[in-house]
Amino acid sequence: PDGDHKLASLASDMLSYAMIAEEKKKKNVQLALFGEEEEKDENFDRSCEKALVYFKLKSELHKELKEVGTYKIFEDIEMPLIKVLADMEFAGTNVSTKSLADFSVYLKEKISLVTKEIHELAGEEFNIASPKILGEILFDKLKLDEKAKRTKTGQYSTGEPILTKLKDKHEIIAKILSFRSLTKLLNTYAAPLHTFINPKSGKIHTSYNQAEAATGRLSSEKPNLQNIPIRTEEGKKIRKAFVASDDNHILIAADYSQIELRLMAHLSGDKAMIEAFRNDEDIHTATAAKINKIDIADVDTEMRRRAKSANFGIIYGVSAWGLANNLDIPRKEGKALIDGYFETYPGVKEFMDNSIVKAREMEYVKTIMGRRRYLKDINSRNGIVRGIAERNAINAPLQGSAADIIKIAMINVYNRINMEGLKSKMILQVHDELIFDCILDEKEKLKTILFEEMQDVVKLDVPLTIELGEANNWLDAH
Repeated sequence: PDGDHKLASLASDMLSYAMIAEEKKKKNVQLALFGEEEEKDENFDRSCEKALVYFKLKSELHKELKEVGTYKIFEDIEMPLIKVLADMEFAGTNVSTKSLADFSVYLKEKISLVTKEIHELAGEEFNIASPKILGEILFDKLKLDEKAKRTKTGQYSTGEPILTKLKDKHEIIAKILSFRSLTKLLNTYAAPLHTFINPKSGKIHTSYNQAEAATGRLSSEKPNLQNIPIRTEEGKKIRKAFVASDDNHILIAADYSQIELRLMAHLSGDKAMIEAFRNDEDIHTATAAKINKIDIADVDTEMRRRAKSANFGIIYGVSAWGLANNLDIPRKEGKALIDGYFETYPGVKEFMDNSIVKAREMEYVKTIMGRRRYLKDINSRNGIVRGIAERNAINAPLQGSAADIIKIAMINVYNRINMEGLKSKMILQVHDELIFDCILDEKEKLKTILFEEMQDVVKLDVPLTIELGEANNWLDAH
């Protein structure tokens, strides 16, 4: 999954065959279409070669899938999913061009205002988007950090982690971070999204990739609809532009609730975590209560926030320093929180340690369906490189299993919709969430299908639950 999937690379790696080099000049390929014999013959050879390489690779890959025990994933998940994704891509997603245009105007006004504020705080006008000039303003003129880091080119580092550490030094930092966030929203989403609208359908038709992410997750491109912001108030407004097809439709969002934490409970077998999910407790509140050794009713907002950060951070192998940084607390408190977490859920600690030990031995980890994530650096002598592989050894089985589950759920829901003759369409998949363009008269029937097919997709030691939302736009449906 981490390898190069280009045809020439596969031919070289699996068949020890070097393919005819691709034309450097596209002009020559174009001429071949108009009957120039020399070019036509070369393209003829290349096309025949590709067909033969595909044919030979098929048998090699088929054999390897069976040897490593992943043929069932290929046959039962990935191949049936192709038709589901094709129909989703063809159906497309409706977007309000007016909402995007209005939001673009709003962002430009905010950017203009923030730019003026930054210039006033700096005492001069300058190009905020230039890291070089920005570094000179922050560190030479305002002297916010006498030991400021520099890049290989000699200019100051002004990345987000650097600026975040300086946010208490000067109010200009918060303004700069805001400027960057707003300009990214404008340039990445609000302004260009309308250019992807198909003139015939009037909708955006993204492309899904099944073999792009090493974890098994789907990815989306042209445009990437899985990266639409949700954390900031401004970012959320992008989702508001994604709307139902017409007045006879409504968007329904079905989101797996805390699926990776539920998978952690299942895979680790931790009794306290399993009990919390079986009792339908709020896992973050339950975690906070256990760590602080208090009753659930006595957990306050800050305790829950810290427990939530620990719950999700542990999945990604967060360190005491990382957790402290996320919560803006001293490192000592971060360590105490992690220690308390493992005392509360000893099965999770044991699972994490065992995952790393097994990964070192096998150099790969597996999902609940047997999908592999290879970790060639798990035994590296380089501590930083090895640490990344160790975190992947913990997270990949969770994230990969969640990906397997949502893929199977997509197939089952799609088949059920067709079997029952519904005209509503599955139009988007964003990791643990499915979005449907639902005909109003089919709303209750579709909801029943979603509950039955998504919650019963696999049997775990804890219940899989989904949260359903409905609205005219994606933000309000989520």
